[in-house]
Amino acid sequence: MANAVTRTTAHSGYTASRKRRRYSKQFQRPAQEKSLLPGLPDHVAQLCLSHVDPSLLFSVCSSWRRLIYSPSFPPFLSLYALLSSDYHHNNSIHLSSFDPISTTWHHVPPPPQLSIVHRHPSFISRNLPIQTITVCGNLILLAGTTHNFLPALPRPLIFNPLSQTWRYGPALSSPRRWCAVGALGGAVYVASGIGSHYRTDVARSMEKWDIQEKKGSGCEWEWMKMKGIKDGRFCRDAVDAVGWRGKLCMVNVKGDAAKQGLMYSVERDEWEAMPEGMVAGWRGPVAAMDEEVIYGVEESKGALRRYNPRWDGWEEVIESERLKGAEQMVAAKGKVCVVYSGGSGIAVVDVVASQPRMWLLECPPGFRAISLHILPRMTRS
Repeated sequence: MANAVTRTTAHSGYTASRKRRRYSKQFQRPAQEKSLLPGLPDHVAQLCLSHVDPSLLFSVCSSWRRLIYSPSFPPFLSLYALLSSDYHHNNSIHLSSFDPISTTWHHVPPPPQLSIVHRHPSFISRNLPIQTITVCGNLILLAGTTHNFLPALPRPLIFNPLSQTWRYGPALSSPRRWCAVGALGGAVYVASGIGSHYRTDVARSMEKWDIQEKKGSGCEWEWMKMKGIKDGRFCRDAVDAVGWRGKLCMVNVKGDAAKQGLMYSVERDEWEAMPEGMVAGWRGPVAAMDEEVIYGVEESKGALRRYNPRWDGWEEVIESERLKGAEQMVAAKGKVCVVYSGGSGIAVVDVVASQPRMWLLECPPGFRAISLHILPRMTRS
């Protein structure tokens, strides 16, 4: 299959690309014209313009560009990346957002000060995992490791891109790392893992946090204990519990190695074996599109595949050298985004096009991607 691959060069910082600046200057209105649409009140004009593609509005005039980033305009989706520095002595973690309209990377306000480590001198050949997920339009930082090999997060941190604010979630009954994390139907799930040391009860446990409801006299969130796993084999690696059709699907190790798989039914609060064909084709990072369609990359071959439950097998979508060694991926609204080449770049695949297409997106200079998320764009003044 011939692959259509293009490269997107993004600009770091807060300025739009030169091409868009030149184009938009041709259509800017005089400064004294403040109405969005002449002859219409602004609130009516906003209703009309909300049905127009934001990329078109961006290219017309400055007032329309301001509008698409305002709190009152329906937010379009952006790509968020958790990044680590290219410099090995620098252990800092950053979060940045790629705006697909202006094709620029933007800094995200940093979270409260954390003692979290991605590189450790005791681990030369691998990095320590930092586990994040997306739920209800929020990014949630759930698990990581400190310099002393302790759980870095006794309670999760939540970032809301519309308000650009961080806040704390409910305290975990057993803070952990090297666990399975996932989201389904507006709820966050944490399973297995280890704390400061291995404990059987933690390795077999499962907790749920429904981010859409609050309980208790103080209207605080809380974690609920769910049915545990029958053994602790899922604490060997930090893995994704992929939400798909009312179930959480997870395997016990990452990569192309042989693995075991389990599925958790949210409705029945029961664990069951993963179908043989699904676990056999789980050969790298996996993500679900809107909790309905599962995509995975066979990292040794560089093939992006789609799981077909009707015959319990995987169908090839596209194959590319760039996808070899894929480390993490996310899927939403017809696009699959994959971290490749040790985090130096991001491949974006349009999987709903009649002929799948792929774009290559560079990370901000001096950084490598750890994980990806698709969330609403940040509000800007």
